[in-house]
Amino acid sequence: MRPPERRETGEQDLFRSRLDQIIDLKHPLVALGRTVDWEFLEREFGAVYTDDPGRPPLPTRLMAGLAILKHTYDLSDEVLCERWVENPYYQFFCGEEFFQHRLVFDRSSLTRWRNRMGEERLQALLQESLSVATRTMAIKPSELSRVIIDTTVQPKNVTFPTDAKLLNRAREKLVRLAQCHGVNLRQSYARVGKFALIQHQRYAHAKQFKRANRMLRKLRTYLGRVIRDIGRKIEGNGGLEAAFTRLLLLARRVREQQQRQRGPKVYSLHAPEVECIGKGKAHRPYEFGVKVSVATTLKHCKGGQFVTHVKALPGNPYDGHTLETVIPDMEALVGNTIARILADKGYRGHNAPPHYKFRVFLSGQKRGVTPQIKRELRRRSAVEPVIGHLKAEHRMGRNYLWFRRGDANNAVLAAVGYNFRRLIRWLRILLRQILSALFVGPTINPA
Repeated sequence: MRPPERRETGEQDLFRSRLDQIIDLKHPLVALGRTVDWEFLEREFGAVYTDDPGRPPLPTRLMAGLAILKHTYDLSDEVLCERWVENPYYQFFCGEEFFQHRLVFDRSSLTRWRNRMGEERLQALLQESLSVATRTMAIKPSELSRVIIDTTVQPKNVTFPTDAKLLNRAREKLVRLAQCHGVNLRQSYARVGKFALIQHQRYAHAKQFKRANRMLRKLRTYLGRVIRDIGRKIEGNGGLEAAFTRLLLLARRVREQQQRQRGPKVYSLHAPEVECIGKGKAHRPYEFGVKVSVATTLKHCKGGQFVTHVKALPGNPYDGHTLETVIPDMEALVGNTIARILADKGYRGHNAPPHYKFRVFLSGQKRGVTPQIKRELRRRSAVEPVIGHLKAEHRMGRNYLWFRRGDANNAVLAAVGYNFRRLIRWLRILLRQILSALFVGPTINPA
């Protein structure tokens, strides 16, 4: 079924308090809620539903508003539920008419809604944030045609991987799964496996690498014995083989992979999609997550530096090879032709579409650079603080959502939260200017 959308009714209730009677209607969240085109979001998100009979889903304004608030104020799902019950401004922003003393949704509804919408539908929230910025004059439409593009790493919520920890963890998960399904193993290696891991860490810290490698071989042996034992015990049992297939495959990959092997490796058992990405930074040589492309406006607009496009790029592609997909997606999202793109030297040898070859300018470029473009190239580094804000304040610094779809959803929602945070600040400034113009009397000329 399609969600029952909410509309303002103006009804009165003697036993409940209307939100517009107990809140400040000049609050920036109230102004933002009245500026957002919720009908546009209802059309975009409503396309995934059908008219088949069943339980009706939650209203689009409620779920989209919760997603915006979560990443605007850097809240987990649990904390968001608590704040929503306590904060009447959150409830008004999500379309409630009367103050609710209990949750009208379940925490898991947020996860199901994100997964159902996916990255393609969630882009509508980013598109609407730019539309609101245009309507409130925080940004001019012409300022969307010149952008800065850069890539960063969105780290996954995983511990720093080492061969010893992965081998021991794979053995522990296999033993636990065997116990859950009643598979009696010949030996679990729980005590000696933990001792070997501790010894490996101590020897590696003391730079006694021969002894450390000896403990590593023991851990690999223990894991191999458990894998073979489980294979013998579940052979011929279709139900058990289906239950152990995924974990056995990961455990075999962990056991067989070498330190310097080429190609994909397993860095986490609960998130095997994690990739090792080196950005050449001295303080953090390697990060474990997914590469993300971020595009911002070139000019610092009245409302701030807005994010115009974000996209997760699995597979750790070369920066220059991302423009082939990023540029068409950005134009479709913004609804404007990209006239100029500024990037760093990592985009050298890019594969932008043919008619964009001479619209991409790199740091340090000499040929074809006019004085105006030279001045604009000095602003290329303006994208760096935007990436810092996305990571520190809008949940891109550590991704807690599962699988590759979680990587893509979290990247888009972080940009949505960043843009709406700029809009709330801009509406607060506008309100302050209006109030100062109303209450400041006319100046008297002493002459």
